[in-house]
Amino acid sequence: MTSVEETTDDNTAGSGPSGYAAARLRLLQEESRSGPSRRSALAALTDDWLKALFATAVRETGVRGATLVAVGGYGRAELSPRSDLDLVLLHDGRAEPRALAALADRLWYPVWDMGLALDHSVRTPAEARKTASEDLKVHLGLLDARPVAGDVGLLAGLRTSVLADWRNLAAKRLPQLHSLCLERAERAGELRFLLEPDLKEARGGLRDVTALRAVAASWLADAPREGLTEARRRLLDARDALHLVTGRATERLSLQEQTPVAAQLGLLDADALLREVYEAARVVSYAGDVTWREVGRVLRARSARPRLRGLLGTRGAVSERAPLAEGVVESDGEAVLALAARPDRDPVLPLRFGAAAAQAGLPVSLHAVRRLAAQAKPLPVPWPAEAREQLLTLLGAGEPTVAVWEALEAEGIITKLLPDWERVRCRPQRNPVHTWTVDRHLVETAVRASALTRRVSRPDLLLMAALLHDIGKGWPGDHSVAGETIARDVAVRVGFDSEDVAVLGVLVRHHLLLIDTATRRDLDDPATVKAVAEAVGSPGTLEILHALTEADALATGPAAWSAWRGSLVADLVARVAAVLRGAAPAVTELEIPTTEQERLAVEALRTREPVLALHARQEEDAVGVELVVAVPDQPGVLPAVAGVLALHRLTVRAADLRSLELPDRLGEVLVLRWRVAAEYGSLPQAARLRTDLVRALDGSLDVPAKLADREAAYPRRRGVVPPPPRVTVVPEVSTLATVLEVRAPDAVGLLHRIGRALEASGVRVRSAHVSTLGANAVDTLYVTTVDGKPLDPADAAALAASVESTLA
Repeated sequence: MTSVEETTDDNTAGSGPSGYAAARLRLLQEESRSGPSRRSALAALTDDWLKALFATAVRETGVRGATLVAVGGYGRAELSPRSDLDLVLLHDGRAEPRALAALADRLWYPVWDMGLALDHSVRTPAEARKTASEDLKVHLGLLDARPVAGDVGLLAGLRTSVLADWRNLAAKRLPQLHSLCLERAERAGELRFLLEPDLKEARGGLRDVTALRAVAASWLADAPREGLTEARRRLLDARDALHLVTGRATERLSLQEQTPVAAQLGLLDADALLREVYEAARVVSYAGDVTWREVGRVLRARSARPRLRGLLGTRGAVSERAPLAEGVVESDGEAVLALAARPDRDPVLPLRFGAAAAQAGLPVSLHAVRRLAAQAKPLPVPWPAEAREQLLTLLGAGEPTVAVWEALEAEGIITKLLPDWERVRCRPQRNPVHTWTVDRHLVETAVRASALTRRVSRPDLLLMAALLHDIGKGWPGDHSVAGETIARDVAVRVGFDSEDVAVLGVLVRHHLLLIDTATRRDLDDPATVKAVAEAVGSPGTLEILHALTEADALATGPAAWSAWRGSLVADLVARVAAVLRGAAPAVTELEIPTTEQERLAVEALRTREPVLALHARQEEDAVGVELVVAVPDQPGVLPAVAGVLALHRLTVRAADLRSLELPDRLGEVLVLRWRVAAEYGSLPQAARLRTDLVRALDGSLDVPAKLADREAAYPRRRGVVPPPPRVTVVPEVSTLATVLEVRAPDAVGLLHRIGRALEASGVRVRSAHVSTLGANAVDTLYVTTVDGKPLDPADAAALAASVESTLA
């Protein structure tokens, strides 16, 4: 079937497919025509073509009393380049069935021949009305019905009855529509937080805009109009560009299409595109929240009215207004402004209003927020103490903070209070580990931090640091460095004293320090603990940084925090706290083994073969099991164990390798602790793992060849080519070894290949620390020369280049 864009006939538009195709192609190629103008022009062009088809078909079939009706998006005259056509052939029921079928065929087949998707039906007005009463989606489509050709009177009567039915059945239909919206959101996700959003189906997308139009048509409630038309235009423009770039009727803005779509729209890059789409989705989502809350309020009032009449007779009910704070009251389940409130004379009122609503767990009145946005007097700089306290009260309210913050943000109040917020608002995060955009992540971190305030002596600094820790992501360069400067400025603006400003600067500058160090560095190296202590500076700051680290990770996503990561961070914090109290960093070159490690090590030395143990982890959020392997010190242990795990389809979540020397015993034992999970199916038996490990170490099992065969048989599909691996030397973090950091896409056998590259270079692996975040691996290896000394800088650089070349 020939598609429209592939047709090159130069005839003018007419009833023939080639003429319409050529005119359509010229329209889509006009650079000066885009957005609403092009969509309406495309709808008008399609109207003209279908009118000609309809006229010809009526002459040939002799059918009278029929009209061709556009519904849905076509009915709204907003055709994207690859939109389908929603058409209804409406007839008065007098035509012969055979003639009516012939008329329909003469309309539908030319559309299909053009390669256009078509949703079609043939009905009388009575049938259409009955179907609408039974099918909510049909009813929604008919609300946008528009005549294209034929007897306009047929549709006029149907439209009147369909709209009357919609309003009469609003109490039944709107809850059904809301349920559909909620189910779709659960299925498709929230558009403004998705890296590959569905512009139509996701929450905040085009389907929700249509739903809001339907609510307005019911006369029961209306959506906030400010910005909604512009948001809808942005989403439609993005869909138009997506259709033109892909040549397909797709709604999903996949990663590989984002850069060309941005170029099609004249935007700087893919991030600018996502931010614009997210902004639009935020407006739509907020309008939906307000609208559906108002629908619920009206429906509850309607259902209560008969009972109230019985109780009160002819008197009306007076809504109670319970006080929440100075100038803030609760009315009808919402936080509203008191009658005597004067925003123009009370600059703290917006923060007090938000804090009171969040503390009470109430939604905020749209009218109240808009009044505050329009009338509130700006706060002096620095803020008065009450304003700072109200901000911290809002941040410390827990989950209700999110909805209140977003309502204030939607009307521009947050940006007025904190101008630096503008740069992070709706800013995408490309790392798939992150669930939220930057702004929402900051608020979510404050929510998580609110549950940890009992662990710190300064909960105010914890909450403020949570709100500001990623504020530097709106600026170029290292966001922690940029964020420190911004956080200090904001802290001064909000009214913190100089000492607190300095602490907040340290917290923002080093908010990743604990998690990065705990998961990627050797905590038994005194230089590691000493460096962290010097960066943190004081026990009080360390206490807050510990809580901030946990809150940040919990607000990032499920892959960023676990009981295992928490235990590593807690271990590091305990060591750093000891140093800050005046103790010297503990030198644990010879680690005191656990009872099990000693048992395994003794067995390994006795048999001169590897021994291992598998343990299920007890933590509720643990992923996988713990595998402990003890092997007499010999070359090739790390690549051998990593390769065997890969062959058995075990995904390495974390790993730690260290040399263990037992008292009164000859020789050293390498103890490797792994956290592993099966890719699918059940875990292999420990005996099979041990057998293959023995073979890998003695050379009878060719691990590289086996892995290559498996990769060739089952190649991994990737939608987007990841950036190449990078291997760097991390300076000044260890006095005992050279530290290499490997950042690469997580892949089968990655640690095996790293180990082989290190073995080939003749270095000794002192310890290894594996961290997997989503699709990315960050592996840190402490290596030494054969005699146990750090490498010379030149040798270290050459080793990093060699490993990077091997991985590439």
